[in-house]
Amino acid sequence: MNAATESAPAKPDAPSLAAQFCRDGYVVLPESLTAEEVDRLNAAALRLCRGQLGTVPGGTVVDDAEPDDDVLRRFLCIHFPHKLSPEIFEQMRHPRIVQALHAVLGPNIKSMQSMLFIKAEGKPGQAWHQDEFFIPTRDRSLTAAWTALDDATVENGCLWVLPGSHAPGIIYPSREHDDPDYDCTAVSYDFPYDEEEAVPLEVPAGSTVLFNGYLLHKSFPHRGHGGYRRALVTHYMRAESLLPWFLPGPEVEHMGLHDHRDIVLISGVDPYAYKGTREIARAYVRPDREGGCDR
Repeated sequence: MNAATESAPAKPDAPSLAAQFCRDGYVVLPESLTAEEVDRLNAAALRLCRGQLGTVPGGTVVDDAEPDDDVLRRFLCIHFPHKLSPEIFEQMRHPRIVQALHAVLGPNIKSMQSMLFIKAEGKPGQAWHQDEFFIPTRDRSLTAAWTALDDATVENGCLWVLPGSHAPGIIYPSREHDDPDYDCTAVSYDFPYDEEEAVPLEVPAGSTVLFNGYLLHKSFPHRGHGGYRRALVTHYMRAESLLPWFLPGPEVEHMGLHDHRDIVLISGVDPYAYKGTREIARAYVRPDREGGCDR
């Protein structure tokens, strides 16, 4: 066995991965990316923030002489970065992540969204929420792949989850809040889980957390001293499900037929390929305190 083979991360055992995902609502994929792949994505993120990949609405004009750190600290979240960055688009189909998705979703998978988080010290987290509240799927198959581009720790604002909270398949109520510790103004409440039982997911750069769209999760502000907690998040679902995302236009006869078609086929077959795809969303910088965490 050569050194390259010895250092390669072991492939996840599909039945065990699927069983854990079903039980807990999440799994951690250690070393899903190599250090070189992480560096490549962070370099792409910097180019995106500098406007070198095209204009990002909501961003600001960057002076070429401005230090990289000063540029990055302006941003907290960029939606749909895959629309501008070839590296981030390529990451959506990363083989190790897709292999894990096959274990929990099956062979036919599509994606509708990517999000790039750049959380410098002092930047806020996100209050308790469920992704499926914001991105509804007809078959409850929404799954997030949250990939750490820096070591994610309690100090710098890693993910926290309530294991098993996905199991009832219930969308809990949401209300507005004004807590400055959290970026989004919506917070889930009145759920039958003890917040004291929340688990912090401290993972090294290059690891991916795969979690169900009904799983209650949150993050705290970056309370460290320097550095970032960068992460790339991609949302996936079964290609067999319609995606009733955003309000339907007048061309939709019935809500049951509504299907958002700005999607990327990740693997397998798209049963609705006859509908074609549409370029609807564009990359943009989410304004601070915008109401929706995943929109």
